[in-house]
Amino acid sequence: MELAAMASAAVPGLTPTGVAGSPDDAADFDAALLVDDAGRRWRVRSPKHLEASMRLETELLVLRTFVPAVRAELPFALPYVAGTVRQGELCTFVYSHLPGATRSIDQLMTAGKSVAAEIGRAMAAVHALPRDLVTKADLPSYSANEFRQRRLNELDQAATTGKIPSVLLRRWEHALEDVSLWRFKPTVVHGDLHEDNILLTGERVSAVTGWTDLRVGDPADDFAWLIAANDPGFTRNVHEAYLEAGKDPEDPHLIRRAALSAEFALAQWLVRGVAAENDAMVDEAVEMLRTLEEDVRAQEAADKRSGQARAAEARASVARPEGTVTPAPESSPAAASTAERPASTTGTTGVETSVASKGKAKVTVAPIAPDSAPAITRPDAPGEDTSAGKTAGSDEPLAEVIALPARADGTEPETTAPDTTAPDAAEADTDPAEQDKAGSSPAGDTGDEEKIAADADTARKPKNRLGDTAEPGSPEDGDGTAGKPGPAGPATTSLPLAPVPDK
Repeated sequence: MELAAMASAAVPGLTPTGVAGSPDDAADFDAALLVDDAGRRWRVRSPKHLEASMRLETELLVLRTFVPAVRAELPFALPYVAGTVRQGELCTFVYSHLPGATRSIDQLMTAGKSVAAEIGRAMAAVHALPRDLVTKADLPSYSANEFRQRRLNELDQAATTGKIPSVLLRRWEHALEDVSLWRFKPTVVHGDLHEDNILLTGERVSAVTGWTDLRVGDPADDFAWLIAANDPGFTRNVHEAYLEAGKDPEDPHLIRRAALSAEFALAQWLVRGVAAENDAMVDEAVEMLRTLEEDVRAQEAADKRSGQARAAEARASVARPEGTVTPAPESSPAAASTAERPASTTGTTGVETSVASKGKAKVTVAPIAPDSAPAITRPDAPGEDTSAGKTAGSDEPLAEVIALPARADGTEPETTAPDTTAPDAAEADTDPAEQDKAGSSPAGDTGDEEKIAADADTARKPKNRLGDTAEPGSPEDGDGTAGKPGPAGPATTSLPLAPVPDK
């Protein structure tokens, strides 16, 4: 009822006659769907705190950059902001209704290959948007190396909480230090893509919402929710359609980075809870991290057993006398060990755990670090399958409509236009030499070299985060691993200079 009243104040002439709840990020927004006296539908989003309000104002800036020519090129509809109303520091937005309805992740996975293909094509369309659409709006823009450094900074921040298991810290650090993993082409990224922001009409993606985190960055971030779905067939179908619709060469490491992004969401949720001094959020994040730790240990133990079995089989085959019959593969120790391994160790899926960041999501244990990264194993670690479902958006959002009383006569409440100043883009330092190694674009992509230089000290990784003795900011060594000291250079001797006679 309160949201309906705010909507009537934001949009002159809007007379709500019915209202129903609408799925949204519960930690950040109150939301509702309205029906007016003309039968039209509207969506209201009211922020719960200042940061959420700034996200909405950023979205307003984003939607204004989607001029009609850009909207016409997209295979789905985008929302329009019909009006705003400010209450103190918070600004409530009213959007025109979009066709279609949200579906739960389980409904999407069982909807068939055509729906997965539609989602893949929609994601490809977002990533194909021109980058100047973001840079001209003064929204965040990162090169590949800047994005990797930003992740390292976030890892440092998460480590300072003292609540991240060392196994996960090392796992994520190994993935971040594998520079070959981060040689990607930055694209326009939605930044908050998940099932609640995708509307479908039948088997077609009719609209995409939630444009508060648009940026230029790693396209793998938009795939993280697919990895969390724990259905490799669904993820594969979406990815194949994405590749067919896109124009760029395939990124061989995109899914691995998406798995890292899905896992790292737990650490981000923990940091957010600590910053907000929300004990419930912190306890929830710690429990999910503990479950993920157990799953990772179980995966690494299974990998170790499988490797030992293969090595024993290889030694036995070398020592086997000529003419000896080789056992059938299914009866060999290696085959038996492989059969015992969880699905996650084959690079597809694994044990789930839940995270409440931006709604609820799931995290799947999948290989993310380089194969040569040292493993931390605990063979006797238990592995427990846990999963937490996600509250689904209803296909009929107005099925239970609350009738509203007729509007009383009177003057319209005073409205104010929002402050559309976008929040400053997060910065990270850039090393041109390392950019060349990583195949990334130059730091100038951000358009603000002075800010990048000013944040150089902040971007450095702290020393001895995980017990390493090397300075993390040191140059790469010969095997391409960042953060380790390189070999000492040859000794040099100063030689006197002799004048060269003129001819």
